[in-house]
Amino acid sequence: MIFITVRFSVKPEYSESWLDLVADFTSATRAEPGNLWFDWSRSVDDPNEYVLVEAFRDGTGGAHVQSDHFRQAMKTLLPAITATPRIINFEVPGETWSAMGELEITQ
Repeated sequence: MIFITVRFSVKPEYSESWLDLVADFTSATRAEPGNLWFDWSRSVDDPNEYVLVEAFRDGTGGAHVQSDHFRQAMKTLLPAITATPRIINFEVPGETWSAMGELEITQ
């Protein structure tokens, strides 16, 4: 799978409405056939930072960045950010989260 994490520094005037701003992009991406997850989190240390964790089946990332909703989101998000987003992008085996052995729940 293609595993991607992106950090967005958001202008303060957009920080409370960020999830509304990305709602259409989020729902369209989640509906893509190759999408495994597309989840937003807000930093607990910086209220103006959001982190996107997303994953796609192998070979489907290109379709995502070529989609109309991706291109539209890039135009929509640009005025709302303070810096170029930082990204980590890797191909990893599998298509789901692994269990964390150090905190395994047994009954």
